[in-house]
Amino acid sequence: MSMSGMSSGITSGILSGMTETQSDKVRENRLRRMAARRGYILVKTRRRDPLALDYGLYVLVDDSRGNRVGRRGGQAAISAFANGEGMTLDEVEATLDGISE
Repeated sequence: MSMSGMSSGITSGILSGMTETQSDKVRENRLRRMAARRGYILVKTRRRDPLALDYGLYVLVDDSRGNRVGRRGGQAAISAFANGEGMTLDEVEATLDGISE
């Protein structure tokens, strides 16, 4: 294998990984807007440890109760994660689809 073939393989691997991450971010932003239209705040856990139980999960917090105090979602989001109420993006989308605007 030539060096140019090796570098192009590495580059394509990096780009495909970036695309997947970007598409997840685009989807997350779309769901944030959808949640806001329905009166909710979409909050992602702050965990950075992939082995944590709530790593990469989200909760929907009711925006009408003043939950914007402090960090996005405030204490309501912290309590929801502590109670194991986190959802994947698929679950968030299904939940929001069931809530009328």
